[in-house]
Amino acid sequence: MRRPNDDNSQSSRYARDSLTLVGAISMGTGVMIGAGIFALTGQVAELAGSWFPLAFLAAAVVSGFSAYSYVKLSNTYPSAGGIAMFLEKAYGKTAITAGFALLMYFSMVINESLVARTFGTYALRLFDVGEESLLVPALGVGLLLIAFLVNIVGNRIIQTLSFVMAFLKIGGIAVFAITGLWASGLSFESASIAPRETSAGGFLGAVALGILAYKGFTTITNSGGEIVDPHRNVGRAIIWSILICGIVYLLVALAVGSNLTLEEIAAAKNASLAEAARPAFGGAGETFTIIFAIVATVSGVIASVFAVSRMLAMLTDMKLVPHSHFGMPGDIQKHTLVYTIVAAMLLTILFDLSRIAALGAIFYIVMDIAVHWGILRHLRKETGASTPILVTAILLDVTVLGALLVVRGGSDPIIIVVALAGIAILFLGERLFLRLSRE
Repeated sequence: MRRPNDDNSQSSRYARDSLTLVGAISMGTGVMIGAGIFALTGQVAELAGSWFPLAFLAAAVVSGFSAYSYVKLSNTYPSAGGIAMFLEKAYGKTAITAGFALLMYFSMVINESLVARTFGTYALRLFDVGEESLLVPALGVGLLLIAFLVNIVGNRIIQTLSFVMAFLKIGGIAVFAITGLWASGLSFESASIAPRETSAGGFLGAVALGILAYKGFTTITNSGGEIVDPHRNVGRAIIWSILICGIVYLLVALAVGSNLTLEEIAAAKNASLAEAARPAFGGAGETFTIIFAIVATVSGVIASVFAVSRMLAMLTDMKLVPHSHFGMPGDIQKHTLVYTIVAAMLLTILFDLSRIAALGAIFYIVMDIAVHWGILRHLRKETGASTPILVTAILLDVTVLGALLVVRGGSDPIIIVVALAGIAILFLGERLFLRLSRE
């Protein structure tokens, strides 16, 4: 990898020791809470039925097994390239590495569009505008533009914003969950231990979507070149982020299930938290929840863009992806920031929340399997990873991915075709690019 140059360099630059442990945890939880709670609660409930709180818990377990691999890799190979560097260690400088790294990159871009559309959905509820309005993607695009401007400012501003917003979000969501449970008298209108309407396939498909609520921990791996004491703190930040969000998600799911029936959750779907606040706290509570969701999604997108653009910058430095300046000034990090925002804007305009979530889950889980397999086959001794845990992680991923493909294939086959076509195009394109670049 090339060394960072001066300020006029076109290469990417990483400010070492510019991100603290608390800052990394804040960034991880900021991305996760922005996507998971506000964007996915209704969709997970739609698939899992009365078991949707348990679907979030099961997703935490699956993500925990996945996190094992990333912690091992981060402790051994801390890098600003994160997953891109991990894949190169396992598979070399090949189309396999580039293809799976781009799957991760695009799954994170998809996550940004998911949160951006969620922002638009919640914001319009303040004006009684339905989520089918064209204003939803318009507001989402506007949020992405704001995220771009904030990220141009630099690392310190984002770390401070992530730190403050992570505490506000965790505190606010915890208050919502606890008071919502108290106000309902723990009635659990939707949450049942023996739901008749829930199928095994639907539950596992919901778990696959629920994984999206935790995948934000992977953004921490992209900051290995910037975090203080990366050999220890990257792994710590990942573990703490998943634990914090797992507790928060379970409490919120129980609160929603205590205040709404499944029919009401399905009707609200993409704004189920706001709807759940109405019976518990009335109109004022709903308004507060909407405002809180707006703030949370804004900070979530800003934190995500920060990490994702740096991953693409590292792929460019590794010469695994094509790059053009298109006449833009500045270094590669600035360019990849532009590409990331433009891609997220297009997805925000073209797909609804349900399709965005399914596409993101498919891309991410496929990449996740490749990471586990790479450690198992090539890096187990170097990382000291446990074979049984790696095998379990692979089996869990394959199971939930298969269920999601079956469930979505039956209800919306177009998104499965788009996902498979996208994967094929990425790998074929990378194979052609690497072949031409070596000639």
